[in-house]
Amino acid sequence: MRHTSKWAMLLILFLATFQLVNAQSMSEKTVMVGGAPMYPSKNIIENALNSKDHTTLVAAVKAAGLVETLEGPGPFTVFAPTNEAFDQLPKGTVDNLLKPENKDKLTTVLTYHVVPGKYDEKALLELIKAHHGMAKLKTVEGQELGFMRKGKSIWVVDDHGQKAMITIPDVYQSNGVIHVINRVLMP
Repeated sequence: MRHTSKWAMLLILFLATFQLVNAQSMSEKTVMVGGAPMYPSKNIIENALNSKDHTTLVAAVKAAGLVETLEGPGPFTVFAPTNEAFDQLPKGTVDNLLKPENKDKLTTVLTYHVVPGKYDEKALLELIKAHHGMAKLKTVEGQELGFMRKGKSIWVVDDHGQKAMITIPDVYQSNGVIHVINRVLMP
């Protein structure tokens, strides 16, 4: 009996340690964005709704009718501009894009921030290296975004040569990954 209870105690200790390690690794994957935890088990929309830094983006996604798409299976890589990024646009641009008659323009801008597939920071860096410093990925909108490394940061380059820095990489979602960026990209 004593021999069995030692094994039972060792098994219990092992299982408890495994659960602790597993819980820690799950919490490491949860990233804080806009004052809210972004859970890898939730989809892009479920997480974005909680970020105080992305209220403009969420309003734009709703106005463009893209909620259902971004709740879908994906996977998607989303380059998510913050409210501050939208504030950098010329005065009245966001209000104008949110008008129902400009839904097509808004959809074009938003889908230019989405790449089919799941490209985390590691994958982006590998692409940049493989393409000698400037990688390109085709967006859902149909045009390409460029990617380059400057210092320790990855920069996204739009068709006009404007650059957005990835400020928070690898916000994993159940249907892809979000990278927070500091500028709105324009096709």
